[in-house]
Amino acid sequence: MKWLVLTLLAASVAATGAAARGDALGIARVGHYDAPVYAASTSAEPGALYVVEQAGRIMRRGVSTPFLDIRSIVKSGGEQGLLSMAFDPNYKANHRFYVDYTALNGNTRVVRYTSNGTVANGASAKTLLNIADFASNHNGGQLQFGPDGKLYWGNGDGGGGGDPQGNGQSLARPFAKIMRLDVNKPGARWQLVAYGLRNPWRFSFDTNGDLYIGDVGQSAYEEIDYLPHGFAGVANFGWNHYEGNHIYNAGTPMLSTGMYVRPVVEYPHADGCSVSGGYVYRGKLVPSAVGRYFYGDYCSGTIWSFKIANGRATSLRREVFDIKGLSGFGVDTNGELYLMSVDSGDVFRLKN
Repeated sequence: MKWLVLTLLAASVAATGAAARGDALGIARVGHYDAPVYAASTSAEPGALYVVEQAGRIMRRGVSTPFLDIRSIVKSGGEQGLLSMAFDPNYKANHRFYVDYTALNGNTRVVRYTSNGTVANGASAKTLLNIADFASNHNGGQLQFGPDGKLYWGNGDGGGGGDPQGNGQSLARPFAKIMRLDVNKPGARWQLVAYGLRNPWRFSFDTNGDLYIGDVGQSAYEEIDYLPHGFAGVANFGWNHYEGNHIYNAGTPMLSTGMYVRPVVEYPHADGCSVSGGYVYRGKLVPSAVGRYFYGDYCSGTIWSFKIANGRATSLRREVFDIKGLSGFGVDTNGELYLMSVDSGDVFRLKN
């Protein structure tokens, strides 16, 4: 096997201090929704923010009429529901957007819709992926367009403790993976980008094309994975042979396809239980945060950030605010960062 070992910051998150007083950041509440799990934006509508509600609605901030309402066909609760959306890079011209949701029969679906520029056309649905799932958890669900213009999609190992189906180190099924699709090429097939992921609950691309992934751990460690722009081939993030940077099941052989990539950051379950990956801040309202990647934990509500330098995490710190029930992040077209709680329903914006 080829090995690509991106340097792991040796100190755990627990050992890092809070932000220095001069760098301390805060959050401002900007809205309240029904179990928000994600937020998205499109360059076709500068300043607009679309909030994804787990039950099956997408709401445009400041507008009371749903942009999309598919609650009647979404199975919601626990880790299931309408999990994310992505606007086509050419949305201004084609009005296409994509969603990932759990169907009433428990299947995972990736579906393309069109809108009239104001509200979605429910009859325009075209299914791009329909996967029968054997459990109700570890559904991944993130959708993002990459710097190559392709649609990226993440899925967990399918559920159950310890990867009972052996999907992490298998290429036979579309679980425990990040894949991509050329949505502009008729008949295109999904391509493998990465595997060995237990439950990639949120991944994102920086403006320079770097990929960050928050992968939910089993019983001991949560991790942030990273691939630099230009990474060629396929990445293996190690699950379930590894949990974080530690052996979880030595009896599971690592596949030889691609390169093994270690986490750049991990934290133990003394500091939380379920990571929510976020974004690198590229906005203008919080200059001291520019270039920092923000992520947090659903259970503890703790928020951390760091910068990548030469492939390793540096300047790792715990922020002074927290958000209990942290379910996701989002950015608007100005690069401003939003954080949300599925428990309280509140959406916040990062501020000084």
